Amino acid sequence: MAASCSFRSVVRAPPLSRSFARSTVRCCSAATPGAGGAASTSSKLVVEVKERLAREHPGLPTGSNGRDDEDMILWFLKDRKFSVDEAVSKLTKAIKWRQDFGVSELSEESVRGLYQTGKAYVHDSLDIYGRPVLVVVAAKHFPSTQDPVENEKLCAYLVEKAISRLPLGTENILGIFDLRGFRVENGDLQFLKFLIDVFYYYYPKRLGQVLFVDAPFVFQPMWQIVKPLLKSYASLVRFCDSETVRKEYFTEETVPPDFRS
Repeated sequence: MAASCSFRSVVRAPPLSRSFARSTVRCCSAATPGAGGAASTSSKLVVEVKERLAREHPGLPTGSNGRDDEDMILWFLKDRKFSVDEAVSKLTKAIKWRQDFGVSELSEESVRGLYQTGKAYVHDSLDIYGRPVLVVVAAKHFPSTQDPVENEKLCAYLVEKAISRLPLGTENILGIFDLRGFRVENGDLQFLKFLIDVFYYYYPKRLGQVLFVDAPFVFQPMWQIVKPLLKSYASLVRFCDSETVRKEYFTEETVPPDFRS
């Protein structure tokens, strides 16, 4: 196995304190334009976006995660700093992707083949900041033998599952990439690009932090390629070791089994 490398010289992103994390959630939830009539203003913008989508893209589906889903519209408005034009554009792309990709039809049964490998899963417990946890075990990912479309379906299913577990008042999830045992044959730039698109275009601001755990030296070339693609999302990445995962993100009772000492 290749020697482990922390890459601390590349990225420093310490975890938020519990109090700051809670205040951040409150601030994000209240981040609507204007001080006095914030709710009224945001409601008007939601209606405007909904009407634009109905008028310009009548073929898009309605209902949950559709063109008339007001919660989804508000979330994308926040992401686009309440620009109606940008929200309409991004929502159109996201809703169409969900439709074409068949996100609503994904289930554990439909992704069972790769799910059973244990290469990725949603942890049963939340982290200490109350976030659902998506764990990826890189050493079990083999792009040369695993169907890339099935990999993407598993990814979308698990992201949906993690988001469905968001507690009230919590808005994003924690991603943990377990890089112990990572080798060159586990590298998959195509899938990483898909993952970046998923969180930027289709699930914006749903990823609160990403931990790259015990990254070996052979991972460095891939990180140098991926980091520019992440843009502002690169600031969410923290390289750390498994002990940090145990002590700073979980209790003894809630730590994922793979990270128990």
